[in-house]
Amino acid sequence: MAIQPYQEESNVSNPIKRIGWATQRVTGAQGRHKRHSILDRFHHRRSGSGEKKRESADGPRLEGVQEEEETDKSEEGGDNGHATRRIFFNIPLSDDAKDAEGHPLAKYARNKIRTAKYTPLSFIPKNLWFQFHNIANIYFLFVIILAFFSIFGASNAGLGSVPLIAILFVTAVKDAIEDWRRTVLDNELNNSPVHRLVDWNNVNSSDDDVSLWRRIKKATTRRIVWTFRFFKSRTQRKGRKGKTYAQRALDEPRISGDTTRSRNSIATSRTSFHSVHSVESQTDRDEIQMTPVPSPQPGQRGIVDSNRLDPGERPGTAFSYEDDQLILETHDGKSPTAKVNQRESGSNPAKFYGSLIDPLKSAPGKARFKKDYWKSVQVGDFVRIYNKDQIPADVVILSTSDPDGACYVETKNLDGETNLKVRQALHSGRKIKHAKDCEQTEFVIESEPPHANLYQYGGAARWTQRDPKNPAEPGKQMVEPISINNLLLRGCSLRNTEWVLGVVVFTGQETKIMLNSGITPSKRSRIARELNWDVIYNFIILFFMCFLSGLINGIIWSQGNNSLDYFEFGSIGGRPSLDGFITFWASVILFQNLVPISLYISLEIIRTLQAFFIYSDTFMYYEKVDYPCTPKSWNISDDLGQIEYIFSDKTGTLTQNVMEFKKCSINGIPYGEAYTEAQAGMQRRQGIDIEAEGAKAHKQIAQDRVKMLEDLRKMHPNPYLHDDELTFVAPDFVNDLQGHAGQEQRLANEQFMLALALCHTVITERIPGDPPKIEFKAQSPDEAALVATARDCGFTVLGRSTEGIILNIMGEEREYTVLNTLEFNSSRKRMSAIIRMPDGRIILFCKGADSVIYSRLNKGEQQQLRKTTAEHLEMFAREGLRTLCIAQKDIDEEEYQIWNREHDLAAAAIIDREDKLETVSDAIERDLTLIGGTAIEDRLQDGVPDTIALLADAGIKLWVLTGDKVETAINIGFSCNLLSNEMDLIVFKVQEDTAAAAEAEVDKHLASFGITGSDEELRAARKNHEPPGPTHAIVIDGDSLKLVLEEELRQKFLLLCKQCKSVLCCRVSPSQKAAVVQMVKDGLDVMTLSIGDGANDVAMIQEADVGVGIAGEEGRQAVMSSDYAIGQFRFLQRLILVHGRWSYRRLAETIANFFYKNIVWTFALFWYQIYNDFDCSYLFDYTYILLVNLAFTSLPVIFMGILDQDVSDKVSLAVPQLYRRGIERKEWSQKKFWLYMSDGIYQSLICFFMPYLLFKPANFVTSSGLGVDDNRRFGVYTACATIVTVNVYVLLNMYRWDWLMLLLVSISILLIWFWTGVYTAVSSSAQFYKAAPEVYGQLSFWVLTLLTVSICLLPRFTVKSFQKIYFPLDVDVIREQIRQGRFKYLDKYEAYVPPGKLPSAASSDMSQPAIAAPGTQTPLPEDERPIYPPSVAATGTTHNAHSQNGSDSTNYTGHRTSLEQPRPSFDRPRPSFDRMRDSMDRIRPSYEASNDFTSAALLTRMESSHSDVPATRTRHGQSSLR
Repeated sequence: MAIQPYQEESNVSNPIKRIGWATQRVTGAQGRHKRHSILDRFHHRRSGSGEKKRESADGPRLEGVQEEEETDKSEEGGDNGHATRRIFFNIPLSDDAKDAEGHPLAKYARNKIRTAKYTPLSFIPKNLWFQFHNIANIYFLFVIILAFFSIFGASNAGLGSVPLIAILFVTAVKDAIEDWRRTVLDNELNNSPVHRLVDWNNVNSSDDDVSLWRRIKKATTRRIVWTFRFFKSRTQRKGRKGKTYAQRALDEPRISGDTTRSRNSIATSRTSFHSVHSVESQTDRDEIQMTPVPSPQPGQRGIVDSNRLDPGERPGTAFSYEDDQLILETHDGKSPTAKVNQRESGSNPAKFYGSLIDPLKSAPGKARFKKDYWKSVQVGDFVRIYNKDQIPADVVILSTSDPDGACYVETKNLDGETNLKVRQALHSGRKIKHAKDCEQTEFVIESEPPHANLYQYGGAARWTQRDPKNPAEPGKQMVEPISINNLLLRGCSLRNTEWVLGVVVFTGQETKIMLNSGITPSKRSRIARELNWDVIYNFIILFFMCFLSGLINGIIWSQGNNSLDYFEFGSIGGRPSLDGFITFWASVILFQNLVPISLYISLEIIRTLQAFFIYSDTFMYYEKVDYPCTPKSWNISDDLGQIEYIFSDKTGTLTQNVMEFKKCSINGIPYGEAYTEAQAGMQRRQGIDIEAEGAKAHKQIAQDRVKMLEDLRKMHPNPYLHDDELTFVAPDFVNDLQGHAGQEQRLANEQFMLALALCHTVITERIPGDPPKIEFKAQSPDEAALVATARDCGFTVLGRSTEGIILNIMGEEREYTVLNTLEFNSSRKRMSAIIRMPDGRIILFCKGADSVIYSRLNKGEQQQLRKTTAEHLEMFAREGLRTLCIAQKDIDEEEYQIWNREHDLAAAAIIDREDKLETVSDAIERDLTLIGGTAIEDRLQDGVPDTIALLADAGIKLWVLTGDKVETAINIGFSCNLLSNEMDLIVFKVQEDTAAAAEAEVDKHLASFGITGSDEELRAARKNHEPPGPTHAIVIDGDSLKLVLEEELRQKFLLLCKQCKSVLCCRVSPSQKAAVVQMVKDGLDVMTLSIGDGANDVAMIQEADVGVGIAGEEGRQAVMSSDYAIGQFRFLQRLILVHGRWSYRRLAETIANFFYKNIVWTFALFWYQIYNDFDCSYLFDYTYILLVNLAFTSLPVIFMGILDQDVSDKVSLAVPQLYRRGIERKEWSQKKFWLYMSDGIYQSLICFFMPYLLFKPANFVTSSGLGVDDNRRFGVYTACATIVTVNVYVLLNMYRWDWLMLLLVSISILLIWFWTGVYTAVSSSAQFYKAAPEVYGQLSFWVLTLLTVSICLLPRFTVKSFQKIYFPLDVDVIREQIRQGRFKYLDKYEAYVPPGKLPSAASSDMSQPAIAAPGTQTPLPEDERPIYPPSVAATGTTHNAHSQNGSDSTNYTGHRTSLEQPRPSFDRPRPSFDRMRDSMDRIRPSYEASNDFTSAALLTRMESSHSDVPATRTRHGQSSLR
């Protein structure tokens, strides 16, 4: 955009130019090769980008820049060879953009979204196509086709197709129901309302290209929908109650965030932000000629007549600090905004940005905004979006209801974050307010092609700027860059903004949210993967059975001179070879049940009901957010029973992600009282009675809290201070703020709080009341906690004005002009705000990770202060607090003006804008002066220590992968039972950033375990599932992890970790989390589970065998990508130890019994072929063959998989060691498969040869003299005994014999007798007619059945009895103890709580419940948080082992009194500080001092690396200190 030639330097600079980094993710050059970016899944990859980078919510305010030819040439190549998308507005298409008929060449995706698989026309063929991807279905279809040829001997081909038809039908109905739900959501979304400009010519699309097929589909759909609605209207009740989110949880499995939009009625009224505003009527909203936003009446309180505003003055809107209840005025009664404007307007003329409106163009005036459907939106459309509406497509913002062109959006559907982000309108489009203005525009948008990166976008608006005073002049070519900050993405929601007007650049499947949808990998359970091999084994057995039958039958036909010559009328084939061939395929039909087609549908039923039971478990229901445990993948429940490794995030997963400001260090003085869980864990390992210590600490904190509130109110009656929200308890801070410790410390405390109140990007929200309440919506809950603490101490952020921030400081309102905001990203690890103070001075405030700030401090200054502050930060980190440093820098006007020119050029760049902005920001953020540091607590969730201990008892290894610093992670590990006092802590740190140094470090630690990391040791480790002893734990940071994850070191590091009880990986990126999961999963061949709550956990959630998302109070990104969603970490114990173990054991037993029963039945037929020359004669009636798996034996084995239970849920939790059989995979193995197959073959021999031996010596006849020795009646003897044996065998393998199981087995047994009686009673049964009374009338039948069943089951019964008596399994012992009453004590619990587990003595405040800090918002991924604890990792801006340095001392900022003489750390009693200092001194020698491990030691040696080096970017992961 065309920046005019720079103005002459002035005393007052242009305000608020922000760099877009609020939510940026960057990993660096080397990270590109390892990350599993979603860009790799699509056709487009942007050049020059590392990890996905986020632009700021507050976006760059880019001035218009005159277009230069050189710039254009370089920019045109910015799409890596992909064609640039050009969108024309009120300009005819260029010749190269249209075809010979004048239609546009570019074909854009429709905005209609279909996440459903099927349409009414395509359902049947498409569903059958998907179902016949299953090889078993293809096999049975082939068998049915064979049966239609009578040559193969099938008696009833039509009846033979019934099982397959039934299975296909049931599966189709299930698929149809699931897809119908998706279709309903799709239609609801596609038919959502949006106001679109109509009656104008959008040259970018043509309405004449609707194909005939699409017309047919639309007509069919309309007819089906009309029919459905007709019948539904006749049966539907009125006043249907809506579903809650929890009720809908199962209805919406793993859908894209795009389809979870809030369901606002089309008629929903959109009220103004100010309650006094009226709402226009529904009729007015349908067709909008002018802006439909009601304007306040002149003279209303707090409102200024917009027609009487001076140039540059801003009306009261949702973004100003004024509201109806409170008018902010200075002591002289004038608006502070007006005062500043009056002061500055003359000294700095506004820059000219240009306008997309052509002032010389006459508009027809016909265009109007009309309510339309989302699906009608096309590329190039003008759309108007209202407050609380969702964005229908990817839209470039032209103008908003705010004079500054700002709007707020919520991106929860994209990234799971509910915090608001700011987007900016184009400077050149802010005058476009009405439909007539849209008609007058003439411009072209050149856009990059669609790609999936949510955090990058590049484009440019080009137009000809004409001068209305000189209409004859040709006009000046202008261009304005378009970034992600000017783009509203589909799926976002507009918030706190009355309206936005924009143009559509991407629609439908080309929008970013749709390019990101459906990326969740398809997962199959381990049993399902192994099941394929077992089915293949059955195919091989079937092949040999058929081959043997064909071979023998062909040989017998070739022999001659046998019974065939006398009883057959010639062979079917005519020659022996052809006879054998026909017999082979006839055998395939005869033995078809050997391949279990019904197994697949049975497993679908079982898994679906298992998922329902998990969903229905009320003990995993999180009432706070109305969320049950929700299965997103229904086919991997058995994997939950085999988990050996769990990979967990820390923040928001183990902790609550409720940030509370607890402590700080200002000018070398520590403030704040707290007794944290991590501190309690540290004292527990020192042998201190934490109950007594905790009670003592809480009593002291409660007293200090009361005193601090009294002192604060004496100092200033702060109307925004609420007692229940105070988290920073420090009475001595208030005393020092009043000057009790001297003027220097008072000024230092004031400057510290001022920095917290000014250096941020929070959005204020006032809640009217008496007293009023101000809440903060921030990029992260950490930032909101900092601003909230400043408010509690009297430095209240009231809101933002046109040019800055309005503060209420001790009752006095002041305005500070924000010149620039340089926002946080994961590579910068800091954010800065450049502020013009009321006295005209320019100060840069910077906050960030300690290592980053320390490396940018003034070289050779503040040595004592740096050392003292570093020690305080270290102590804070040991308490489990998240820490950061605060610094500032005075900037003179000339230096700022020079830098600001560079910043403007970088902000105006279209190519590599983020890199250029980062380089420019790096240049100004140097030579800082340290102010102090802060410490914020993120408390553990309820039940985390007990859950981790329980999982450890079950043999599950838990690894924590976090972005926090080492000391913080260690102390959290102690507080949550992950680490213990008896463990040797291996702090893995590589002094030199080389693979050789890393290998030496790994070898050193391997040697202590007596291993070398060889392949033989790896093979042994794969077979050993025993948990390692609680002797060692590993702590490793991200930079060291990057080295050991290289191919040559991965195996050694894996074996080293295998020897350790716990592993903590700190400072890791999302891609590193996924790489660690992959290393363990593939290296050790184990089942893994990943659990997390943020977008940065998605990679490891998808990489693990089972992914679990925490559906807490905030975002849902992890949930959307997970297999199971739970509300709290503690629910993991029931999900894994109860439902997982049950599901795995049930499914393993079900599959084994399924194969067994098919073997018994099929081989009974096979033995009969021996006595009829393998001619494939049927021993059983054909209906038996069809119904054996469908009815006679299906219910017991299915309900075994659904309801069988060895021990109750309470016992499963009381004895977690029962879970270890799943880890060792002993419930399902190939050995078990072949044992059951062998048992089936043995029983088939008994079932056939018992009747054979009965009939061999004599024939039996009925009372009427008819014989019962024909093959059909002989088959009744065999079939009934076989069915009874199979069902009783299944019952014998069940643990739970209740009335339902006994009833199901009895029904299945009686069913064959019932069917035989009914079917043989009709003459259509042919030779089978009257077989039931004839056979059932024989005493030999009943005696034989009893004997056969007894002999078949005797070996199984004997072996099970011997095993349970002499070699009992763990579960056998526990079951016996249950019968002895040893677990009666569990009856008093609703859900089992492990006894003997003491509740945590730690509490934030004994007198107050855990209350979120005001303004606490959505958790950002840890590698994106603006607030980082002290770092010891060698990152791009931190410690290098080769640099031995020290900082010289200077005074606190701005005060030149020397502090060369060390001052005492404190001069009054500070109980919390004393406790922590004492704890530190006791444990420091144990493992830290010897390793030079403390952050204080590192920070005091750190040189200010950015003081006098060029502003060049270093590779991420490499130190810039070299």
